[in-house]
Amino acid sequence: MPVYIAAQGLFEGLGTIPYIWTILKTLPWLFLVYLLKRYLGGATNSSERLMHSKVVMMTGGTSGIGAAIARGLAERGAQLVLLTQHPLTDPFLADYVMDLRTQTNNELITAEHVDLNSLHSIRLFATKWVDNAPPRRLDMIILCANTLTPRGGRATTTEDGLESNWGLNYMANFHLLSILSPALRAQPPDRDVRIIFGTCSSYMGGILPDLSKDDKASGKSKPKSSRQSPHSTALAFTPASAYATSKLALMTFASAFQKHLNSYSRPDKQPMNARVLVVDPGWTRTPGMRRYLTFGSLWGLAIYLVSWPLWWLVLKSPEEGAQSFLYAAMEARFGRGAGGWFIKECREVRLARSEIEDENVQKSLWEATENTIEALEKEGAAARAREKKAKEGQETNVIKSKDGTEKASEVSSTKPMVDGNIGSKKPGSRRSKKGG
Repeated sequence: MPVYIAAQGLFEGLGTIPYIWTILKTLPWLFLVYLLKRYLGGATNSSERLMHSKVVMMTGGTSGIGAAIARGLAERGAQLVLLTQHPLTDPFLADYVMDLRTQTNNELITAEHVDLNSLHSIRLFATKWVDNAPPRRLDMIILCANTLTPRGGRATTTEDGLESNWGLNYMANFHLLSILSPALRAQPPDRDVRIIFGTCSSYMGGILPDLSKDDKASGKSKPKSSRQSPHSTALAFTPASAYATSKLALMTFASAFQKHLNSYSRPDKQPMNARVLVVDPGWTRTPGMRRYLTFGSLWGLAIYLVSWPLWWLVLKSPEEGAQSFLYAAMEARFGRGAGGWFIKECREVRLARSEIEDENVQKSLWEATENTIEALEKEGAAARAREKKAKEGQETNVIKSKDGTEKASEVSSTKPMVDGNIGSKKPGSRRSKKGG
């Protein structure tokens, strides 16, 4: 057919081909859209690395950019440990893991339940991972979990009372890596260990609170009301500013964490082999971005669907957004050197905020965060103890009858069974006579 049309145009003239002029006028615009899409889609990872036997721990690996990264690494043979808030018995999680194994022909994909909204849940998992002899193999940690309050939305809090952006985007990562630090430092010296943080260019608009005056002087954490969002000490809550501040704090911690690793003196006197990388994937069509653009409403979703061609053009797909992460995970030169690189569009770039590498800012933020987590964990432990005590008291609650005997109003299921009835007394039995 194309040959016949071309021959007709050549011998009989272009005017004899139906709609030819309309097609010729449209082609330049289609080519322009193609070039624009290629440009806005960003750079493509060109580095490859043997990932077989590499153990990669991931947060946020079940949706958006994280799912694309997980698929890319699994296809290259990496052993994935997905940290997810879904219960391990959740049908969605089971189907997702099985589908990923089938699609990538990789059976070394597992999941662990870790709710990043709960400091207690993070500690339970991380201490279980660290408490192992010999130390478990861990080649890479990729931190993709992320939350973003929709525009116009109100501030929400985590299980511990922290503002959600601050609690999940920053505090959860700080808590997880603080506990896993011994596992990273215990890896053999010939192993290339990488810790990859996901960030966003919005960090340039973040404002860190001045934490050096109160917390550093007293050595104590602030009251719970002021701990809910350190960003609130700078300006009123807005979704964009809260998110930007959480990313700025995360990048400051990433730089400080590299210094923390480098300061460790290994028993074998070998140089530190764990290196931190921070990756900005660019603006991407993730579930969080869609929720932000739609204001978290059905009307916003309808407008988003109508204008979807525009978002398809200007925003990256999850696979395109994952390219810089894959580059950070596989580029050979990042296996050497002091670490602390900032990656965007598959190349190293400079930081736009100088305070990220300021040691005084890093120290103040680190100490304030440690104090806050310590106080919150104490409060959480006390609350769990009270809840457990109240539950036990309810199960063992007894009342005294008029004749002085005690009868259980609510009996635990662990009471001895007598004649087929839990804790019952059969009339005429020895227990009944003794009780009378």
